[in-house]
Amino acid sequence: MKKISVIIGVLLCSIGYAQKERDVYLFTSFREPATQGLYLAYSEDGYHWNDLGGGFLKPEVGASKIMRDPSIVKGADGLYHLVWTTDWKGGTGFGYANSKDLIHWSPQQYIPVMKNEPDVINIWAPELFYDESNQMYIIVWASTIPFRFEKGVEEEKNNHRLYYVTTKDFTTFSETKLFLDPGFSCIDAVIVKKAKKEYVLVFKDNTRPMRNLKVAFAKSPLGPYKKVSAPFTDFLSEGPTVMQKDSDWLIYYDNYGQKNYRAVMTSDFKQFKDISSEIQLPVGHKHGTITTITPIILQGLKERLKH
Repeated sequence: MKKISVIIGVLLCSIGYAQKERDVYLFTSFREPATQGLYLAYSEDGYHWNDLGGGFLKPEVGASKIMRDPSIVKGADGLYHLVWTTDWKGGTGFGYANSKDLIHWSPQQYIPVMKNEPDVINIWAPELFYDESNQMYIIVWASTIPFRFEKGVEEEKNNHRLYYVTTKDFTTFSETKLFLDPGFSCIDAVIVKKAKKEYVLVFKDNTRPMRNLKVAFAKSPLGPYKKVSAPFTDFLSEGPTVMQKDSDWLIYYDNYGQKNYRAVMTSDFKQFKDISSEIQLPVGHKHGTITTITPIILQGLKERLKH
């Protein structure tokens, strides 16, 4: 009996330790006018977010020296890789840096992915996705190249399409290619691996009548993405990020028309439940992405906040 009690005690301690050491969620962000750089928030449940403040990485690259739309992913190398928008208009690329602890960062780089497009208007919201099966990173962003596509309802300088490059090391990159042309202006794309050979693209229909979020589906992270859905958010919403929560998915997005953040829950990316009343985010939170960090990294971020 004594032996059984000892075993039970050890198991309970192990369970308690595992719960204590469980990773927490981290949400990247920025604040207008986007000159202070990276802001962070953390959550233990994926719903209630605690502010860690900003200035974790002040932008140094790009003509405007700003950081908007910071997208983060943890790679197989154990590093957190970050890309961001460096200019509202102009420029040919986006910013990049990496870190082990989100406090100490590598030198910032400017990645000129549209250097061969002299007429490009902008490079907006680069979004990272790590393709585990091919051990490479996919970076998707939106750009306008006047007169490149059918005009539709948009002005030529606002007729966006999605482009991409791939890389294994953030030193060499593939040739820039078209990622998605759904027949209308689109921005803010997020790739989600739903299951083996099942991928979902969450993106913004940026046409003036719509300006809301839709999804499309593919068997590969690079597409082709088909079966574009009807919108699942209201007018004037953008900047989605997606996190898995048990068997469901939470899609956070910037409801910029009403200047707040909202979220929906889905299990199949076909039916969406509004859970906005259940979430809590720091005031001023803007377009970012969600990853996970260890309690040790979180403690370092909290210590930095104190100083």
